[in-house]
Amino acid sequence: MSDVPFDAYADQYDYWFLANKQVLDSEVKLLAYALGENPGRCLSVGCGSGLFETCLARDYDLHIKEGVEPFEGMRAIAIKRGLDVQAASAETMSLSEAAYDTIIFNGCSSYLADPAAAFEKARSALKPGGRLLVLDVPKESAYGLLYNFGRATGGWSHPDLQGVTPEKIYPLEFVQAAQWTTTPAKIKQLEALGFHSITTAQTLVRHPVYTNDEVEEPIPGFDRGGYVCITAHQ
Repeated sequence: MSDVPFDAYADQYDYWFLANKQVLDSEVKLLAYALGENPGRCLSVGCGSGLFETCLARDYDLHIKEGVEPFEGMRAIAIKRGLDVQAASAETMSLSEAAYDTIIFNGCSSYLADPAAAFEKARSALKPGGRLLVLDVPKESAYGLLYNFGRATGGWSHPDLQGVTPEKIYPLEFVQAAQWTTTPAKIKQLEALGFHSITTAQTLVRHPVYTNDEVEEPIPGFDRGGYVCITAHQ
């Protein structure tokens, strides 16, 4: 994974989501929508602090108990929240073959040094017919454009951003470490690895300055959302 100092900013990561509660709830709802009622044995790669897994259990009775997380600060919080977490990156994780029904990359694919290697490891660890869920900010979305502009200008104070940034915007340290890609590019990469029957769903279709006003319902597709879930089958 990238060299973003997630250990140093572990508490800040959770604080941002909790300060943007409607955004968090919209993204959790999208993940719950994609998981469905019976996702089987699940693994959350790049599970971070386990915040999403905690919300899924509390709000949707969906229980994800296994994770992979390379950063000690994040991993410690996830373990306290009840997850069994392997200390590894997505590219170096050790997984048994055909062990999982569902593997999730939630918000971490943009921080991977080698996404293809990570997705291939996940494909081998899925049971026949198992699903890979890749959720992230698309590069072409309003959020993706906003974040890339902020990174290019070194922050959120540029005059052209006046009045169009959320009140509590994503920490610049995380933005600077990410390499977002478009949804079609991710789909093409997954297809090249042998995944098939690929579908998409999206949320945060409002402009970023308004997405924390209310919780959004997931909708099919990827053409408007600031957060998109790709579901690909093994």
